[in-house]
Amino acid sequence: MKRKQALINGTIFTGYQQYSQHVLLLDGDRIAGVVSGGEIPSCYHQVDLAGAYVSPGLVDLQIYGAADRLFSQELTVAALQEIEKSLLRQGCTSFNLTLATNTLDVFTQAIEIFREAQPRVALGLHLEGPFLNVEKRGAHPAELVKPVKVELLENLLQDSDEIVNMMTVAPELMNTESLHYLQERGVLVSAGHSNATFQESIRAFNQGIGAATHLWNAMSSLHHRDLGLPGAVMQDERVSASIIVDGIHVSYPTVKLSKALMGERLFLITDAVTTCRKGIYQHAFNGDHFALPDGTLSGSALTMLGAVQNCVEQVGISLEESLRMATLYPARLMKRRDIGNLEAGSLANILAFDQQFKVKSVWFEGDKISLSAE
Repeated sequence: MKRKQALINGTIFTGYQQYSQHVLLLDGDRIAGVVSGGEIPSCYHQVDLAGAYVSPGLVDLQIYGAADRLFSQELTVAALQEIEKSLLRQGCTSFNLTLATNTLDVFTQAIEIFREAQPRVALGLHLEGPFLNVEKRGAHPAELVKPVKVELLENLLQDSDEIVNMMTVAPELMNTESLHYLQERGVLVSAGHSNATFQESIRAFNQGIGAATHLWNAMSSLHHRDLGLPGAVMQDERVSASIIVDGIHVSYPTVKLSKALMGERLFLITDAVTTCRKGIYQHAFNGDHFALPDGTLSGSALTMLGAVQNCVEQVGISLEESLRMATLYPARLMKRRDIGNLEAGSLANILAFDQQFKVKSVWFEGDKISLSAE
């Protein structure tokens, strides 16, 4: 049985509330609440956080691998488990494992491996492709981009047991039948790798597409005669968007403008890959990002806590709001009330970090995680 723990001597960010000189109580795998220092029940084991910031565990809805394991290239239970361990040590306690455009056979294998692994940290699979606009494919191979057909979706997802919980598509190429099929299966459909006009984007949002993938990257431009997909995202209050805050994929002034226009609808992802020297996606580390052999930008080298740090130090967003962009807002988009916050009853997924944004402690479902690589 997991013990009761009292995390003392930290500044606690529960979601919308910030507490100093208070204590976060964990009862087994759940948050029991926040109390003042003089109200700690005697049955709780006290853990001194030495002045650290305490936040919900971070939530990343787009990451392709970690620990030198690119999941699409290493489709094994062991690789998935190593990715989970690596991300936990970074303070990321929930994530969507993402696969870029690939063969349908690879997607099917990924679903089977995910089912076999029964992961606890990974929320599901995010398929970024293959139903994209080849004109905005970025690092995705043109020969693997496909027109969407409901028959393809049925073959791919009919036995997926809701493992695929998110899919990025080009909305201007999405037919109504296919969109309805995805929605009926509970898949969050996100607009991305798209050359949609403003009107095409709004039409897609009216049909229920409620998110956009890595705002600004691989999408139609913001133009004074046609605001394109970015302009539609910013104007439509129903739509949330992820953004990569590494200063490379999107400039920091652009992040600041996006935040001013979108408020709580903007959330953080890493879009992180890892070194891979074989297969379709041969990612090479290039100092502060990853690129394909031809130089095409192919992914970030971010951690979620690094993205939070950049928001605070480079963009000027408050720490509490930056944390919400990495916890509460993505969890809300996935309709998960039990993660992304430290309210009573939520899962005890917790990150403690210092003023230099160095991870000090991580708890996952009430268990303290070892920060050393095994």
